[in-house]
Amino acid sequence: MITGFDTHAFVRATLAEDLGTGGDVTSAAVIPADAWLGAVLASRDAVTVAGLWLAAAFFATLDSDAVIEILVEEGEAVPAGTALLRVTGNARALLAAERSALNTVQHLTGIATLTRAYVDAIAGTGAVLLDTRKTLPGLRILEKYATMTGGATNHRMRLDDGVMIKDNHIAVAGGVGPAVRAAKAAGLTGVVVEVDRIDQIEPALVAGADRLLLDNMGPPLLREAVTLIAGRVPTEASGGVSLTTIRAIAETGVTYISVGRITQSAPAADIGLDYV
Repeated sequence: MITGFDTHAFVRATLAEDLGTGGDVTSAAVIPADAWLGAVLASRDAVTVAGLWLAAAFFATLDSDAVIEILVEEGEAVPAGTALLRVTGNARALLAAERSALNTVQHLTGIATLTRAYVDAIAGTGAVLLDTRKTLPGLRILEKYATMTGGATNHRMRLDDGVMIKDNHIAVAGGVGPAVRAAKAAGLTGVVVEVDRIDQIEPALVAGADRLLLDNMGPPLLREAVTLIAGRVPTEASGGVSLTTIRAIAETGVTYISVGRITQSAPAADIGLDYV
């Protein structure tokens, strides 16, 4: 489903964390070994769905004979009360998988839902929403999958996936110009450089920056920066972006807007497994 992601290993590790060495002792004590369960994974809120294929993988791993039907498309916006997935199988197995399946789909759907709200907020401006590396350790691939499912474009995945010269690089290198020139001298391409002052723009461009990250600038300053850059390179606004501010930022004419909140602060979606 995701290039470079080992679904089997993730599911196995997550289940091992939840089951421990003794397994689901409650279900083993309370439910007959041959009991069957029919259940529906349903959303209590309006959401943009992400991760149902992973929920299905959890159930199938503990009950290979389970009958699983995914009822909506990934990335689909659905109203509250929508049935997302139907599963029938061994009751002990499905209940043992329930928490892992729910935790994963709640988290990913929460990210996709918040991302979609940001995408909708800038609709028609031409600006493109980017995610960031502000992700939970070990979950970056999944979280960035969820932002993409919600309509964002993935920014760099890792430190080796793109050149981004930020304020601390600039401070150590001795300035914007020296930092960019050093990156270019190293044969690096696609050099993004962060600037937080208007007077840093021209030195960065002269040195060969391929994109400017306009950091923590309000709309008036962003508009001035975009005018000065005059289309010579793409621009990216970053820092302090929220749902209440993103529209005004997009209307300044920036090319991209990067938002850490869509992964860092997305609330889990309210999704439950209901007995049928």
